This record gives sequence, C-alpha cells and structure tokens, in this order.
Amino acid sequence: IYMEAAFWFPDAIAGLTRKYKLSSEAAYRYERGVDFLNVIEHLEYMSRLILEVCGGQAAPVIDEIINLPERKAVAMRLARCNKVLGVEVSSDEVKTIFRDLEFDFEVDMDNVFTVKAPSYRFDIEIEEDLIEEVARIYGFENIPAHEPVVQANIFPFPEKKRSVHSFRHLMAAMDYQEVVNYSFVDEDWEQNYQNNEDPIRLLNPIFAQYAVMRTSLIGGLLKNIAHNAKYRQNRVRVFELGRVFFDDPAVKSSERTVKGIRQPIHFAAASWGLAYPEQWGEKSRQVDFFDLKNDLENLLGSQTADLRFMAEEHPALHPGRSAAIYYRDEKIGIIGELHPQWLGDLDLTTAPVVFEIDVSPLMPHDLVSYKEISKQPVVKRDLALWAASDVSYQQVVDSLEEIRQEGILREITLFDIWKDQNSTKNERSLALRFVLQDATTTLEDAQVEQLMSKILTNLVEKLGVRLR
Repeated sequence: IYMEAAFWFPDAIAGLTRKYKLSSEAAYRYERGVDFLNVIEHLEYMSRLILEVCGGQAAPVIDEIINLPERKAVAMRLARCNKVLGVEVSSDEVKTIFRDLEFDFEVDMDNVFTVKAPSYRFDIEIEEDLIEEVARIYGFENIPAHEPVVQANIFPFPEKKRSVHSFRHLMAAMDYQEVVNYSFVDEDWEQNYQNNEDPIRLLNPIFAQYAVMRTSLIGGLLKNIAHNAKYRQNRVRVFELGRVFFDDPAVKSSERTVKGIRQPIHFAAASWGLAYPEQWGEKSRQVDFFDLKNDLENLLGSQTADLRFMAEEHPALHPGRSAAIYYRDEKIGIIGELHPQWLGDLDLTTAPVVFEIDVSPLMPHDLVSYKEISKQPVVKRDLALWAASDVSYQQVVDSLEEIRQEGILREITLFDIWKDQNSTKNERSLALRFVLQDATTTLEDAQVEQLMSKILTNLVEKLGVRLR
C-alpha cells in the first residue's frame, strides 16, 4: 500500500481547476489550504492506524520539500482595532484572545501586536484579519450598536457658477427623457458620425460592437430613437449628460484623469417624430431644426444672448440643415438634422434632430441684472432687402452689433424669406423688422429715419444688399 500526503499552493490549484474545468475532492481540499507543517505527522498517524488494524510493516517515509510558504508576522495596532470595532478592547483582553487562538505574538509599548499565526491559518494575512479574530472571540453581540453621527456642514455654491445637473432638470421639464448609454460604442458610429478613423480602443471589449470609447453622445441617442421607433412610438425626445473620450498627450495622470486621455462632459439631446403630442387643437407635424434650436435656447436661458449659430457641415448631419454652436466666440457644439444616408441604417423614415454641446464653457455665468422698463413708445420699421443666397440672418445681426450697442435698436426679426423662382440671380429677399426705443425720450421721425438710413448703409457696405 502506497500512501501520499502533500501540500500544494492554493492559488495554483484554484487556477488550474478553472483553466481545465476539472474538479476533484483533492482539488477542493488543496485550494482551501492545508497545514503544510504537519504533512508528515498526518502521514505517520494514518500509517499507525493501518498497522494497528491490519498489521504489517511500515516502509521509510519519502519526504520531498521543494518550496513551502513563509508565514510572515502581521502587525495590529490596538488603537486601530478599537476604532474599527467601535468599542474599547483592552490590551489584556487582546492578549488572552491571541493566546486562546494559539497565536505567537509580541506587543510593544505603543500597544502594537506583532502576530505570527499558526501554519493552518491561511486567512491571517493583514491587520484587518486580526481585528476580525478579536471581534469574533470578543463577541459581536458584545459590540454595541451606535447610530452614526455625521457633522452637517453648509458649503456655499458660487452664484456665478452653474451646476451641470441643472441641464438635466430643465430638459426633463421640457418633456425630454434622460437616458444613460454605454461609454464604449460601435466603431462604425465613430467612423460614420464623427469621421474618427482612430478611436480609443478597448483591450478587452465585452462585445465586439462595443470596442471603442465614444467621442460623441449622438450615436447612443440615435440608437435609443431607433429602438423606440421599432416599438411604434411616434414621438421620442431623449437627452444624455456624460463624458466623451479623446486622445490628448497633454493630459497627465491624477486622481480623476488618465494619462493621454481627455474626458470632457458633454450634453446632447435628440428629438424625433411629432413635434407635439397629437391633439384636436393643432395639426400634427414632424419636429424640425428650429424646434430643437428653441429647446436649446430655453435650456441656456439668459446665456442665449451670447449664442451664435453658424452654418457648418458635420459627418452625422444634413449638409444644408446643420450648424455649429458658438458661445462668446468659442465653438461649443453642433446642431442639426441627421444626414439622410444614415436613416436606412437606423430603419427610420424621417430624420431625427440632434444637438451636442460641451458644458464646461457654460458653467460660469453672469448674474442677472435688472433694468427699468422704458416708458417711451416703441417704433417699428420694416425693410425688404435683396441679399445673396449665402447671406444668413446671423450675418445681418452681427453686422449691426455696433448700432445695437447704442441702445436704441432693441430687436431685429426676420419674418419673411422670398425667392423669385423665375429669376436666374443667386439672391433672395429678406424681410426684416426693427424695433426702436429710447430709454428716456420719445423718438422723433427724424431720429428714426436717420437710424434706419444708418442701418441700411451698414448692411449695404458689409453684406452687399440692396433695397427691394
């Protein structure tokens, strides 16, 4: 009869059983640890039992010792133990507990216990393991339950700084639903919607279609819309607040950053289907560019005064129905209707309208100041101008900025656009309404005519328009 008694490292056994998907009684025992110092004693005991019952003669023991683990001493601070347990345990009580557990230990003047656990205690490796043993023997029922006490502090929030979460509350109030999508997306989204040929790739993606990190929130919102359209929803309005990821060698590692990766917070919204819920009082229509633009302006409130929309093409958007969003001359995002070539991929018959902005430039904002409402009468004048087809309303407003600063020109409204279909000229008619008002005096006809002449001259010189 040949008997074997052995010790194998638990980590090695556990790894092999998972790798080869094999399990046995021996593997079950060894991966949980056995006493490596008493292997020979156990073998001798089994041999004695066999000889006593069956007789025979025992052969010499073959003992092969290749590598045994070393039981390192573990330090436990009494002060730390009392803090974790929430109860005062004396040094003498801890000594008694360790003696009963057959732990070898020493204690210094600072009540720091240096403990060497027996070879059969594989679970004693760190300070918290010793604290757990103290708690177990001391008795969990002897540890009183105290209600936690948290000191309440009031932290002032600067009035000139806007909370990023205010965007979420305002969009929800405008009948949008918040969504939370994965930060890793399909690589095709990055190529199609962002023209990004080299996105940040994951080393171990959970799915093949989620292999890269997103640089935009638009792809996720479009997927949400496509999913809802599949289930016959006729009106979908969603938004998301989340981080996007860009390669940036200038970024250094810190507690909140990863070296080489910039992670700004973006806010995006998408609307598809009916502009308003079906009702008897208004004819149903599809949402368009200006519906979402209006929602964006409502979202930003008083900051809208510093917004500008300039026509600009984007890979994800319709080339004639898209614009870049500028805030105080800094580009912060895009807005527009989805490009027709992507509708088939999403199985949509009408195009969603989307916008996406970087929220960081919008966080600081000026305090609202109030001015006395003028009691003087308002004067309205209309101008119909022939302008080149590529002259935008924003260019008209920008060209009159100096005149607006004088304080009399209060509003500029574009109320009609007309193009002569029989004309071969590349121009169109813009009908503009100007609202004039002085804060202190009533405007006389001469003043009004002088200002309107100045406005027309300015537009002619800067934009090349002519009076219709």
